[in-house]
Parts: sequence; structure tokens; C-alpha cells
Amino acid sequence: MWNGVVIVQDSLLRHVMKQSSQVLLFFLVVWMLLFLVVFTYFFDSQVNQTQKAISISYSDGQHVARDSRELKKTHSSRFAERRGLFQSRRDFKLSDSIYKQLHLRNIYKMRLERRIKKNKTKTIDNTWLLMEGLWKGNVSSNMLNRRLQRVIKDYVRVNKHKVLYKGKRNASRSRQELLCQMKLQTRLKSLDSSEQPFVRLGFQRWFPSQPLQKVYKTCAVVSSAGSILNSLMGREIDSHEAVLRFNSAPSIGYERDVGNKTTIRIMNSQILANPKYKFNSSSIYKNIALLAWDPAPYNFDLEKWYKRPDYDLFKPYIAHRESFPEQPFYILHPSFIWNLWDFVQSNTVENIQPNPPSSGFIGITVMMNLCEEVDVYEYIPSVRQSSLCHYHEKYVDVACTFGAYHPLIYEKMLVKRMGTASEHDLRKKGMVTLPGFSKITCPT
Repeated sequence: MWNGVVIVQDSLLRHVMKQSSQVLLFFLVVWMLLFLVVFTYFFDSQVNQTQKAISISYSDGQHVARDSRELKKTHSSRFAERRGLFQSRRDFKLSDSIYKQLHLRNIYKMRLERRIKKNKTKTIDNTWLLMEGLWKGNVSSNMLNRRLQRVIKDYVRVNKHKVLYKGKRNASRSRQELLCQMKLQTRLKSLDSSEQPFVRLGFQRWFPSQPLQKVYKTCAVVSSAGSILNSLMGREIDSHEAVLRFNSAPSIGYERDVGNKTTIRIMNSQILANPKYKFNSSSIYKNIALLAWDPAPYNFDLEKWYKRPDYDLFKPYIAHRESFPEQPFYILHPSFIWNLWDFVQSNTVENIQPNPPSSGFIGITVMMNLCEEVDVYEYIPSVRQSSLCHYHEKYVDVACTFGAYHPLIYEKMLVKRMGTASEHDLRKKGMVTLPGFSKITCPT
């Protein structure tokens, strides 16, 4: 009897174990199928993403790019740009020049990281922080590197030109308020023979009898910055009715990027005084209107300035007028220069350098006086920004972009605030559009 019971129990046990094994096997098969489905889904997703595009993102001014060979092979690759805290995206196709720029910037970034690691320091390159600030119209001297901050403090302390600003400061004026203030405060003025010592010295023979006042519809101001290289903006620049260039910047050999039309050239006094610029013989100064300027004392004492200019511009000016009497050639009045400086300081809470504005900002203001609309190229630099000072010279210094002697970052910030330009145009083209004074309507 007991043997029968044992046999029955053993049979039941085997039956239960068999059913349990089948259930476990079933669940194991189901789990494997689910795993294969999930794995296939994610694998296909990654393959599709790789085939569709290679994403290059901006974040906090840092550029991350794939190898340039892979970029060139992937013709459908797009440029995804992140902007601001919300990182909204905007896509556009990459040109060959941008491929090259991104590859070079990637190399620069890797070298920078190696240098930081080698020196065991937490110092980072703040160039792109400054760039983002300029594109958004919000910069400060605290964003500059320590060297430039020290230079600015030294210039403020020395105050070579005896600047004594007594006006009010307001950094929160609206775009319209800024434009109206600029229109009222910075009317174009050149030297004439109505003031001493020029009346006594007979300068009526040399100063043009007619002021520079022709009004153009569309004008281009072409920065000499190194970042204009590889811009391919030459044709667009030449499409303007009038084009302003600076100092000794040539167009021959650089037509693809800067164009070849020149209507007006503005020069600091070094160009006239230094023989290396060949002012009286070079063709780049011929058959156009010329404007020269020199930093006089802040109170623009003309007698004192004539006797001791920063660079001797008066003798070369007279020599040029004798050789080319029909060419329009003007010297900007010091009051115009320093009124423009006052405009910058009055809209900046910080103490800016007590030195004259840059030739770039002077030139922009001149064209706002003469044009209905002004397009400014690479004054606010694009993603092509580099430490190369001028596109036609092999000299490198970040101060050429962000300022040391001149209050450049403050000037650029005001141009951004007064202009109309999408962040796309600023980043890709380095272009901002400003209205001419004739198109600005202000309250009476």
C-alpha cells in the first residue's frame, strides 16, 4: 500500500515539475523576443540618424565638430545651432568654407584643451563668450581676458587726452532713443577755414569749398578685420551704391571676400605720416573721396592740436591737395570725433577708454550721415572671428577685435543695439544694418 502511495506522489511531482519547466521556458522565450524587438528598434534608430545628418552644436560658445572629411562626404549634413538657454534649433547647409573653418576651430579647441591640461589650470578661452555677448548685445569689460582688462585700466588712469566727461549715463535707452541721440549729437563736421589757426594760415586754399554731403541710398562699410576672409561677400558688397573702406586696406587680390568698389576711404593720421603706406603714390588713395582724422585733445583746442597732432597730418594733407586739387579730401573736425566718444560713454555705465573711437565706428557714423541705409560687414565678427587683425596683414592680436586703445566692445554693442540684424546674419555673415540719419524720425 505504501509503495502505491509513493508511486502516485512521485508521478504528481514529475507532472508539476514538467508544467513548471514549460511555464519558465515560455516566459524566457517571450523575454528574448521583447529584447530583440527593443534592440532592433534602437539600432535602426541610430543607423537612420547617422545616415540622415551629422549634427554640429553650439553650446556656451564651444564648437564640437566631426572630422572635416566625414563632413564633406555627407552631402546631406546640416548645421544645427543652439542659441540661448532654451537651445532652439535652426538648420542650414554647410558651405566648403564653413567646413574648413569648423575643422580649424576643432583643431584649435583640441590644442587649447591640451594646453589647459598641461598647465593644470582651469582657465578657458572666453572668446566665444564675448562673441555670444556681442551677438546678443550684452558685453562687459569683465568678459575680456586679464591682459586687456589691465590695458583698459591703464588707459583710464593715464588719460592722455585729458578727457573730462560730465554727462549722464544711461545704459537702458531704447533703439529709437539711441538713434535719435546719435543723430542729434554726431552730425558730420570737417575742418574749414572759418576757425583759427586755419584762417590765419590761409587754409582756405586747401580745404574743399563744398562739404561732404552727397546722400546715397545704400552703403556698405567694409571692416578690415581678418574674419572677413573666406566670407564670399564681395559681390554683395559691390552691389551697394557707395562703399567705405579703411586706412590702407586693399581690394585687389581679395575681391571675392571684400569686393572691389571704393567710394570713400577714411584714414587715421598714421597713414598720411608714415612713408610705408605710400600715401602720395599708392593707387588705393586715388579717384575716391578721402577723410582723415587725428586725435586732438578732448577740449579740441585747435591751436594746440595744429602744433602738436598725434601724427603730422597737415603737411602730407597740403602736399596731397597741391598734387590732386580736384580730389575731395577732408579732415574730420575733432568735435565730431569727441562727440562720438561722448555718445558711447553716455550709453555705458563702465568707464570706457578715454581715447578716441575706432576708425570703424567713426566710419559707420560718417556713412549714417551720408546714406539712407548702411550695411556694416564684420565690424561685429561672425563665426569666422580670429585673432588676425587685418585680412591683408599677418599680425595677430585679439585686441584688434575687442579693443585696447579704442573702446571697441562698447562701440560694437551699441551698433548691435541700434541695428537690425538676425542672429543668423550676425553669426554667418557678420552683417548688421543701420538706418541713415535722413530716415530716422525723432520727436521734436
